[in-house]
Amino acid sequence: MASESTTTTDHDEIRKWVESNRGKPACVRDTGKGDDPGILRFDFPGGAGDESLEQISWDEWFEKFDSQKLALLYQEKKSSGEGSTFFKLVNR
Repeated sequence: MASESTTTTDHDEIRKWVESNRGKPACVRDTGKGDDPGILRFDFPGGAGDESLEQISWDEWFEKFDSQKLALLYQEKKSSGEGSTFFKLVNR
């Protein structure tokens, strides 16, 4: 079974995928200044986010996502069929 990826800018679709994998919107700690949260990420359980990521609100996350004209490329399932948390933020 081949793994498939999807690219989207739809806020509801992004939020649904992240939350279905028990993730939270986040940014890389100490990469932003002022109101800019910095580098966007998602914080998934068991990921590397404990010390390097800071959780932020969905409003903050989507504001930066839209202002930078980003899209989310994500993988629903691994080739083995189990759920995946692989994602990449790409230019629209």
